[in-house]
Amino acid sequence: MKTPLKIIFIVLCTVSGSTAFAGGVYQEPSEFINQVFDNNPPKAEVLWLDKTLKEKIAGILDHNYSGLRIRYWQQDKKSAWVLDEIGKEKPITAGIVINDGKIEQLKILAFRESRGWEVRHDFFTGQFKQASLKDDQQLDKKIDNISGATLSVRAVSKLARIALLLDQQIQ
Repeated sequence: MKTPLKIIFIVLCTVSGSTAFAGGVYQEPSEFINQVFDNNPPKAEVLWLDKTLKEKIAGILDHNYSGLRIRYWQQDKKSAWVLDEIGKEKPITAGIVINDGKIEQLKILAFRESRGWEVRHDFFTGQFKQASLKDDQQLDKKIDNISGATLSVRAVSKLARIALLLDQQIQ
């Protein structure tokens, strides 16, 4: 192989390889909760889902939610949630902090898809700060899409809406 072709080959392998490994676990849920509550997290609580709440969640997800309960952490008006939703084929795990009815922080904890991992970056997750839920279960802020990551963007937006809905139930 000639030298220029070797260089092109190496560059292509490096670029495609970095994309293939862009997914993964970025932060363990327990570390996220510790960070949110300054290493002194409250005891985890459980929100049992009644029929009405499950229907609202299903309306956001566009599919049924199979769980019976969701674990959360709460201190005063601040709650933290670790939620999963399928992007294209695999779950995306997000940690979401709600404070006084608005998103304080949204962080992608694990991303398992081969595409769409850009949703983990601050330029995307920062859009959710201070978002709240309108009466129609939509966010009160417009979230910009990322080209090539549409399904991941939708999944993360759904998780944000669900966290806000769940926070309303416990406040």
